[in-house]
Amino acid sequence: MAHQPSSANRLSPSGDTEDMAEMSKVLAPRLAYFAGVARTEHVTRAAQEMNVPQSTLSRAMVRLEQDLGVDLFARHGRTVSLTPAGRTFLASVERALAEVERAAEEVRADADPATGKVAFGFLHTMGAETVPGLLQAFRADHPRVRFSLVQNYGEAMLERLRAGELDLCLTSPVPDAPDLVARRLDEQKLRLVVPADHSLATRRRIRLAEAADEMFVTLEPGYGLRRITDDLCQEAGFKPRIAFEGEEAETLRGLVAAGLGVALLPPPAVPRPGVVELTVTSPRAAREIGVAWLEGHPDTPPVAAFKRFLLSRRGSLLPT
Repeated sequence: MAHQPSSANRLSPSGDTEDMAEMSKVLAPRLAYFAGVARTEHVTRAAQEMNVPQSTLSRAMVRLEQDLGVDLFARHGRTVSLTPAGRTFLASVERALAEVERAAEEVRADADPATGKVAFGFLHTMGAETVPGLLQAFRADHPRVRFSLVQNYGEAMLERLRAGELDLCLTSPVPDAPDLVARRLDEQKLRLVVPADHSLATRRRIRLAEAADEMFVTLEPGYGLRRITDDLCQEAGFKPRIAFEGEEAETLRGLVAAGLGVALLPPPAVPRPGVVELTVTSPRAAREIGVAWLEGHPDTPPVAAFKRFLLSRRGSLLPT
């Protein structure tokens, strides 16, 4: 005789978000039990295969039917068979369990010491030379570790770090926040970049105050290099007049080459024609580069290995 579930404890079938969350919490632990019984069509055999007491499995199936408010099994002595509702439910349960297993395999693979994955963020200005060199050196000893690489400006990377989307990031300025751990790795000098036909182009060195009347091209507000530019100009006694704002340092070099302004920039990976780069003697023009990660966030073995590698590069992070 088929079990007739009581309606007293049924979960609400409404689409309310809280009701759906409650239903998922109640049903999830029983789905693997249900799939095992459905596969064997025998409670005793399923209990043996899953290494759980038969009484536990039987109670779980009865409670599952009660919670759903439908009969999933027709009972025939020691054996059971799926009802039409049970077959419909099984198809979705098997897909859900397969997705959980796929997700479990993925996170296990990402944490594997030899073949795991590191989500690594870095500034655009570090993408042409610095980061490729770092990855090449790291993979000499960890050839199978995989990387998910993200290029962005500093604040955006820190947001992704806090959201758990990145494991580590190279950024500037080095952040000082209670929820982050940051370590200074190196320092990069900044130069005043001027057009090749500019009156200052014959110089090798310059005090930044001498550029007070120039139009500047800069990165947009929110970028670390923009903040450094504003601070250095303020220290030199002036507020820069901004002609253009961009999102990438090499684009700014192109604007300078076109005669549209001057810029404070780190050295290029490859010298660019049309510009001259002047050493700034006063104030001291440099930016600190550091690595940051989320405070209290546990590291997988590949992340821990790459973090140790980066910290070992203090003072020699940047190409000379």
